[in-house]
Amino acid sequence: MVKPDAVARGLVGEIIAIVEREGFVVERLELQRFDRAKAEAFYDVHRGKAFFESLIEFITSGPVVAMVLAGEKGIARVRELMGATDPAQAAPGTMRRKYGESVERNAVHGSDGAASAASEIAVVFGD
Repeated sequence: MVKPDAVARGLVGEIIAIVEREGFVVERLELQRFDRAKAEAFYDVHRGKAFFESLIEFITSGPVVAMVLAGEKGIARVRELMGATDPAQAAPGTMRRKYGESVERNAVHGSDGAASAASEIAVVFGD
C-alpha cells in the first residue's frame, strides 16, 4: 500500500514502477480513503499499543493506493524493497529510505506474512 504521505507527495507512480521493475505483477490496484472502522480493522493487530491512535489518524488522513502484488517469494521480496519501518534504519535504496519521513510516515505498507496478507486484502477490498 502506498500510504497517505507518499500519495500526497506524488510518489505513487515511482513506487509502482519499483515493484514492477522487480518483476511483480499488479493484480489489483485501487485508490481509496480509509474511514475509521476500516483503519481499525486493518490495524487491529496493533490495538492497545501506545501508537494505535496516531496510526489510525494518519492512515485516515488522506487517500491510499492499495495493491495486490504477485511474484515469487513475494512477501519477503516486497519487505526487502520497502526496508525497515524506520526510514533512518532502512537500507540505502529501499523505498522507506528514499521516501519515508518518519516511522509513521514511511511511505508504504506491506504485509508481514501470508495470514496478515489475507486479512488485510479482505479488509481493504472486501473479499
